[in-house]
Amino acid sequence: MPFSFTLPTTSSFSFSSFFESSSHPSLPLAASTYRGVLRDTLKKHKRLSPSEQTPHLSSVLLALNNYLPYLLAIDNGLASQPVAGEEVDVVLKSTPTLEWRPTLSDNLVPGQETARVKIKSLEYEIYFILQTLGYTYTLLSRSSLHLLYSSATASPSAEQRTLAITTATKHLLAAASVHDYIPKRSDQISSSPPCVDISQSTASALRSLALAEATLLAVLKDDPYPAIVAQNRNQNDKDWMIMAPEIPKLRVHLFARLCLAASEHAANASSLLQSSSTRGKGKIDGDLLKYVEDLRRTGRGKACRFFGIDAEMMGKTGDAIAWLTAGMNELGIAVKEEGKKGLSFGRMKKGWEEKREDKRVEKGAQWGADAGRAEEGRVLEMLQKKWNKMNDTINTQAIPPAGPLVASMPSGREIYTLTPWNAPNLDTSILENMRAPPDRADDYGSDPSSDDENQQQDPVGAFPGTKGDYAGSGSYY
Repeated sequence: MPFSFTLPTTSSFSFSSFFESSSHPSLPLAASTYRGVLRDTLKKHKRLSPSEQTPHLSSVLLALNNYLPYLLAIDNGLASQPVAGEEVDVVLKSTPTLEWRPTLSDNLVPGQETARVKIKSLEYEIYFILQTLGYTYTLLSRSSLHLLYSSATASPSAEQRTLAITTATKHLLAAASVHDYIPKRSDQISSSPPCVDISQSTASALRSLALAEATLLAVLKDDPYPAIVAQNRNQNDKDWMIMAPEIPKLRVHLFARLCLAASEHAANASSLLQSSSTRGKGKIDGDLLKYVEDLRRTGRGKACRFFGIDAEMMGKTGDAIAWLTAGMNELGIAVKEEGKKGLSFGRMKKGWEEKREDKRVEKGAQWGADAGRAEEGRVLEMLQKKWNKMNDTINTQAIPPAGPLVASMPSGREIYTLTPWNAPNLDTSILENMRAPPDRADDYGSDPSSDDENQQQDPVGAFPGTKGDYAGSGSYY
């Protein structure tokens, strides 16, 4: 948590070949220059290892923020809208053709990279850039939270934990604002999008997804139980005594309703993604659909846990255990049978999955793909073991069925209101400088493509550099 997006890549493009400006002749060249920098940055990011991609995200964010004002200035010039209070005259010479490689579309051929899609509208270029900006903010949020899940070092302090969650929340809210901006521009183009990545429903779904993740982070900041479970599993932790968790009673119900709100946002995101697959071209990646469903389950499972904590505070241990059972049912986890000892295939499989997840965290690759579902399951199991022992030895109470309790859950409660994303404008001094004619030719459209299928690749199993020695590689028949 949050979702591990893959940043898209794009082809080279020359604005001067398709646009010209009589008022600011250097504007197309400047846009091509910053787009070329962004293209190279995305290509480099794609080729880095997962551990190297995290520190490179700041370069991607800088390249996006540098290119966006020039792209929007050309778009405003085409629509005869002022830029920073100044009129910019832009004329379309011919229909532009750009290529982007989508990353949310499900690949029809497993094991192969998704083919690029051609777009013939500057509006779709803006959509791809904004979606990439939202992905980058989400990935920055992931990088902030990596400290909380890493077992290579000692557990973070309370101050470090709060700072990491606060930073991650800020990035997620920024991502939600960017995704929310895209549907507001959708009335500017009537044609259907070339892929589901930039459809209106997909952007709205990603907005709901980012809100769901940010809402759960608001709960995580003051939720001591996940930190205790992680501390118990961390072999490098040096604390010999773990303080008992304390949550004010008045906040328990609030946390439960926040978790329900997050679950509702995730359910809305799932519905919108499903509609994108049916209306748009192509289908949404199955990993994203699974993640959204796991996030919905995690939100409801957390809500059940907080209702159980509230019941336990009031001395209703039986109801508290029933709430834990309801939480496990929401997560899709089998309730552990009391008195069952020894090894079982289920326990061995769970141990393997936990070890694989720990390795993913250390490598920085695809960790948290279950949206915190396994982590919440460990918290529920810890509380179930503790409360069952209390109920069996101190105050024995009957455990009611979980179904009626789930049916009595209230609605969710919102905590965040999105701040509208403000499109960046070029500075007045920069616009003034672009009134001069361009000082060089715009040759960015002639750069070689980065398509892997266009590159000369050796046959599978061949020694590097011996492609010409194999059949079909020469002119002999």
